Amino acid sequence: MSGTGRIDRRGFLTLGSGLAVAAVTGCGSNTGREGAGGNVSGDKPALSQWYHQYGEAGTQQAVERYAEEYPDATVSVQWSPGDYDKKTAAALLTDGGPDVFEYGNGPSIDMIKGGQVADLSDLLGDARSDFTPSLLERVTYQGKLYAIPQATDMQLLVYRKSLLQQAGVQPPQTVDELLAAAKKLTTDDVKGLFVGNDGGVGILGGPALWSAGADYLTQDGRFGFDTPAVAESLRKLRELFSSKALLLGAPTDWSDPSAFTQGLTAMQFTGLWTLPQIQKAFGDDFGVLPWPKLDASTGAPSVPVGAYSASVSTKSSNVDAAKKFVKWLWVDQTDKQLDWAQSYGFHIPARKSLAEKADKLKSGPAADAVRFVNEHGHAQTPLLWTPKSGTAYSDALNRIVKSGSDPATELKAVKAVVEAELKRIAG
Repeated sequence: MSGTGRIDRRGFLTLGSGLAVAAVTGCGSNTGREGAGGNVSGDKPALSQWYHQYGEAGTQQAVERYAEEYPDATVSVQWSPGDYDKKTAAALLTDGGPDVFEYGNGPSIDMIKGGQVADLSDLLGDARSDFTPSLLERVTYQGKLYAIPQATDMQLLVYRKSLLQQAGVQPPQTVDELLAAAKKLTTDDVKGLFVGNDGGVGILGGPALWSAGADYLTQDGRFGFDTPAVAESLRKLRELFSSKALLLGAPTDWSDPSAFTQGLTAMQFTGLWTLPQIQKAFGDDFGVLPWPKLDASTGAPSVPVGAYSASVSTKSSNVDAAKKFVKWLWVDQTDKQLDWAQSYGFHIPARKSLAEKADKLKSGPAADAVRFVNEHGHAQTPLLWTPKSGTAYSDALNRIVKSGSDPATELKAVKAVVEAELKRIAG
């Protein structure tokens, strides 16, 4: 459910919209830990559970219902808008943070190495083989599991079939074909493509690498994209930004389908969760694609894949009770896991057996999207890709796409930052 910002439920895919909530606005004293020693009246421990602000209607009520149904603790749900990642990272350094919290793609490597999150390796048991392996790999470090995936999200390219047909355009299979299609589909009233109001800086960093046959890091943990093909891929993003075929300044950003459903753009890079709204607007008059490969001989199609995952803070006054709750909700309660994935937009359950039961994903564009995850899915970012590395790459992308900076020069600077971060982590 890539980029740097966190906007809504899919913020980690930068991966939002205005669901009204009564929410915590910072990392203050309102932690849900009423009573001494983390207890409330009676013998039940009191636990606080933090979520970022999800965009889909009903999500807050769902997690509150799950918490109320837990028999072995009093769980207080905190619903946090704004920059949830920064709030949570800061709160984990204090005694006023959450007992249980979600984090995009699981906790950061610095949280893990800093001893801020508990080892959850003992929670899965026989269910381990049922979870999507790539999701578990993303939250595992040195053989220990630090989070339980809640649901899988992914990004994809949506397009209006009728508009492409009217323009004589085939669904694009390469980046050059996408550029050509965007230009041909652009009219006085409709732009050819929408990839976010920042021109794709926030979400196309990963696809730009994968389309060129590269990745953030190599298999042995080294900087992975200082190549001529990646430089060319980034030049294409600049060309797209300068083409006048790109929608900029839309009323809502890429994670909301409104620009597409309101006819402002013929194609949009967005998330799986938007398909119900798109289907309601257009019926069968839309299709889905992965981000295309760079050219006929380079790279491959790709879709970013991520999962908000549940972790336990080691500063919790009752780590064992917090772990027990996480196991109950995200391992044992398969009915709630399926509800979470299917009742509030389209999402792929984190467990293979539940994905097979997800009727909404068995036909049409949704089934195509699931196939893309299986055939072309990439973890949004690897575990060793730190926020500092992400900022360096995002800033470079911004200069390349918006200002026309030389990609090769920018990549050398990014490489220096990433290599220093990898050395720091290894130290």
